[in-house]
Amino acid sequence: MGKATVIPFGPQHPVLPEPLHLDLVVEDEKVIEAIPQIGFIHRGLEKLVETRDYNQFIYVAERICGICAFGHSMGYAETVERLMGIEIPDRAKMLRVIWHELSRIHSHILWMGLAADAFGFESLFMHCWRLRERVLDLFEATTGGRVIFSVVRVGGVNRDITDEQLKQFVDVLDGIKGEYKEICDTFLTDRSVKNRTVGVGHISYDDALALSMVGPFVRASGVKQDVRMLRNDGYAFLDGFEPVIDPQGDCYARVKVRALEVLQSIDIIEELIRKLVPGEIAVTVKGNPADGAEACNVLEQPRGECYYYARGNGTKNLARMRMRTPTSQNLAGMTTALAGCDLADVNMIVLTIDPCISCTER
Repeated sequence: MGKATVIPFGPQHPVLPEPLHLDLVVEDEKVIEAIPQIGFIHRGLEKLVETRDYNQFIYVAERICGICAFGHSMGYAETVERLMGIEIPDRAKMLRVIWHELSRIHSHILWMGLAADAFGFESLFMHCWRLRERVLDLFEATTGGRVIFSVVRVGGVNRDITDEQLKQFVDVLDGIKGEYKEICDTFLTDRSVKNRTVGVGHISYDDALALSMVGPFVRASGVKQDVRMLRNDGYAFLDGFEPVIDPQGDCYARVKVRALEVLQSIDIIEELIRKLVPGEIAVTVKGNPADGAEACNVLEQPRGECYYYARGNGTKNLARMRMRTPTSQNLAGMTTALAGCDLADVNMIVLTIDPCISCTER
């Protein structure tokens, strides 16, 4: 055995565009332990609920992360609606889910592009991000934004989607589906991708449960866990929902789960478009959250389960707003997956877990 050495990984790393710092304890070329160091971009956003009223804070919530922006605005709005006992129209619920699944497609294709770049497939990276641009075009046409959308409000949504735009959704997504399957074929069958991912960063089914992992990370270890199975909002209009799972628990399984979830999200959007009910897109909200009233909410973000908590104090400003993000749940799994791996595999393992440090540190 060689002498143990501590090697810093991040917070600036050419492969990982996230300010994550790991102290890697290595012996020769083997990682013995990975110790995460976080806090580089803590912004104290949750504290702002004391100085921004509950309607204004929705614009702060969606700026927690540029990739998960829509999900955070949706999760926060649903939490405040529960806090105040507000029931929003069915059309607003369905529109939120359509945009949320589009956000999942955007997040996963963005991630696949970064993974392709890490593999050394620069042309595949460009193909992934070219498809992502078409997804962002749909967001821009229906919300006015490409990263920050500001379309969710407490009580519903600010904008409707016209029949013509809905037809555009179907046409664009059908076009993406054909090209995307070719990209998937490269990710899932190419020998060089398999050499970098199969058997690397393994997490067993039992460890995934014991470490309370969430999202594609846990589903790639064979755990059937997805908040979308339990929700009674817009997802309730679906004929049924079964999450994408894979029992292998390695980097390849995590690539596979995310790749197939994009096709599943396209199917969800097209089903909801066919079933979209007419009606109002918002209700008028009056008053303030009651003093001492509490509410919580869970949402399946692209990276996994996100938990929201809010408490009122009788004024327009909330007394407390708290979020537990998927990456904070997956840090224990990440350090477990890294223990025992080759030093050269560290960046691939971290990439397939897809951490979002901006969400985690807020």
